[in-house]
Amino acid sequence: MRELALVAALFLVYKAARVAGADRGSTAVENGEWIWRVERLFHLPNEAAFQHPVLSHELLVHLANGYYAYVHFPATAICLIWLYVRHPVHYLWTRRMLAGLTAAALVLHLLVPLAPPRLTALTGMVDTGSRYGPAVYGPPDTDTLSNQYAAMPSLHVGWALAVAIALMAVTGRRWRWLWLAHPLVTSLVVVCTGNHYWLDGIVAAMLLTVVCLVLPTPRTDRQSTDPPTRRPTRWPRQRMPVPQAPSGQLPPRADAGDVLRTP
Repeated sequence: MRELALVAALFLVYKAARVAGADRGSTAVENGEWIWRVERLFHLPNEAAFQHPVLSHELLVHLANGYYAYVHFPATAICLIWLYVRHPVHYLWTRRMLAGLTAAALVLHLLVPLAPPRLTALTGMVDTGSRYGPAVYGPPDTDTLSNQYAAMPSLHVGWALAVAIALMAVTGRRWRWLWLAHPLVTSLVVVCTGNHYWLDGIVAAMLLTVVCLVLPTPRTDRQSTDPPTRRPTRWPRQRMPVPQAPSGQLPPRADAGDVLRTP
């Protein structure tokens, strides 16, 4: 209950701070146009070129919108609960990693408001959530629950990558890399739905890297991953002195009973 209350409190503080900076729409759109031009300057893939093929298949659009709406927070919560039960040391490390990433992202959201591609006319991208559903956000001018001008960094991508890193740390070598499918799919989804630029995910990954370098590495010995095993108790032994034989007689032979266990 303490951990749930702590995570809920951090989330509420984050939401309140995001809403506090949600009234800079014109600046956010200008920043969005600037990010779009910077991406073209560095020859990053065009987000609209990824969205247009998806728009021709309505089922794919619904799947992408559903993944964006329903996987982000539940996947993170399930990961934290599982780590808390099975790997407490890695749970604490993951919680600090998520908190550090979210705090750094909040600073950027307040300093650099950024409109997503779906709200930047220059990109020519469609708001798939409002057109096809399910929709996460309402109209930006009347949305009092979220700040839609906080696209950079993408916490969808950052949290997904943090979850993958945490699960890779406690998974066997054979299957551990499969967890990277979650951040990869998330990156494609946030772009295809028009909610983020490629640079939003790149900046999130860079911030997460810095956070991981600052945090102490969790203990990785067998005690943190394997169930404890009880070793058999070995009592210290003491050899009893052999009794001395009277003069002129042979000494008695020592037998197994001469070796006793001390309490």
